[in-house]
Amino acid sequence: MESLNREDQNVENQETKKEETVAETPAPAPKKRRGFAVMDPKRVSEIASKGGKAAHAAGTAHEFSREEAREAGRKGGYATHARRKARSGEGAPPAAG
Repeated sequence: MESLNREDQNVENQETKKEETVAETPAPAPKKRRGFAVMDPKRVSEIASKGGKAAHAAGTAHEFSREEAREAGRKGGYATHARRKARSGEGAPPAAG
């Protein structure tokens, strides 16, 4: 049997501990799909369609007119560009009314 000095024993013990630690840690279980993620896309579409029809029947659905859609797009573009300029340090442009 060969004799090992303390340094060799310490290195050998550390390597053994690392291997044991890796072996003891179980791999995380993969996330299970739930709800709409599990459903057939056709079935999800059917459910969404029913919701839209119900909203229209109840009078709570909103349909954008051309003018409303144009205004919403303008505001969204303005906000996006303002954030981009703020990040680059140029400052946001003056607010349009």
